[in-house]
Amino acid sequence: MTYRETLDYLFNALPMFQRVGASAYKADLTNTISLCAHLGNPQDTFKTIHVAGTNGKGSTSHALAAVFQAAGYKTGLYTSPHLRSFTERIRIDGQEITEDGVVEFVLNNKAFLDELQPSFFEMTVGMAFWYFAKEAVDVAVIEVGMGGRLDSTNVIHPELCVITNIGYDHTQFLGNTLPLIAGEKAGIIKAGVPVVISQSQKETQAVFAQQAAAMQASLVFADQLWEVTKIQKSEGVSSDTGANFQVRSSEGEFELKLDLNGDYQRFNLPGILEAVKQLRDQGWNLTDRAIKAGLESISERTGLKGRWQILQTKPLTIADTGHNEAGILEVVAQLKNYAYAKLWMVIGMVNDKDISKVLGLLPLEASYIFCQASIPRAMDANELASKASEKGLKGQVIPKVMDALEFARKNASPDDLIFIGGSTFVVAEIENL
Repeated sequence: MTYRETLDYLFNALPMFQRVGASAYKADLTNTISLCAHLGNPQDTFKTIHVAGTNGKGSTSHALAAVFQAAGYKTGLYTSPHLRSFTERIRIDGQEITEDGVVEFVLNNKAFLDELQPSFFEMTVGMAFWYFAKEAVDVAVIEVGMGGRLDSTNVIHPELCVITNIGYDHTQFLGNTLPLIAGEKAGIIKAGVPVVISQSQKETQAVFAQQAAAMQASLVFADQLWEVTKIQKSEGVSSDTGANFQVRSSEGEFELKLDLNGDYQRFNLPGILEAVKQLRDQGWNLTDRAIKAGLESISERTGLKGRWQILQTKPLTIADTGHNEAGILEVVAQLKNYAYAKLWMVIGMVNDKDISKVLGLLPLEASYIFCQASIPRAMDANELASKASEKGLKGQVIPKVMDALEFARKNASPDDLIFIGGSTFVVAEIENL
């Protein structure tokens, strides 16, 4: 099999949720357990950190991996979805799994896969565990795909569980209240395994406390121990190379730099710092120097993209994968920190979510260009424009993502600001990201 043939096999087994939505969702661990058993349970041969949450789990996973890498550990990182290439999902020390590695996994296990008929995500999780075991990683940071309790990644017994926050996303699968969603995320909590919650939320604290108590697992709400505030730069600065944060804890006060520009990283940092502290207490050699070096070079070490990413400076062009209500709220808030002549919003969304609240958060004064990603789940750009118009948002329809972005670039003045996002899959189609 060629690499392209192998990808077709993976994508067509049961199409991935990210592309087609509900028809590809399997709320059952049976296939993952069977696949892992067939592979010799590779997930039991290396140490893991498990990261769940609605927003911030990707940034948190990459940050923890960067710290481990800076400390000299051979570090696996499993994340989803990918932006440009399937191989982004599985990395060791920032290097993506090779195309040959993907082909080898499928070829060696094809007879079993044909019989089991696992989903795309189930196969990808099995591949990640197999690859990390084969390459003998010291530790792997494993990001949950969706929810937690029934997510395919939930067959590991980690050193530590991190849950970033709870918001409204994938409600058709996880529940339509924050406590219900929290209950699904809390499903990653294992007997005796410490749990770090990045953000305290009154609606969900009791859910986590109850599950941790049932599992006899220690529980810490990180933002109650670490106070983090963003140090704002002067208005209009467009050449962002990172963000500085003021951190206060019982151990003192200090400044910390991240190479990630998003103001919303202030919500992730308490969980990251508390996770590192607890891992140090467990005996991991994560020095202050490694922590500083790792957090200052997350993107460089792990390949993280699409988090308040500056694409160019004149006009200032920013891409961000924030797509649900909480994520867009942060996007809109941070845009207000910039000085610009005119705001252009290149926006696309998916068709299986209620987007009315998200559209209601977007700035009325912006000029909109409505587009759609090249996936079946993408909302038709004309339909998006119609729904946006009901909220008072005006603009035009240019369906292809890069055509829409190029139109904005062509028509914007050097002092304007262009934002592109609304969906991970819109950001994924930006060339040279």
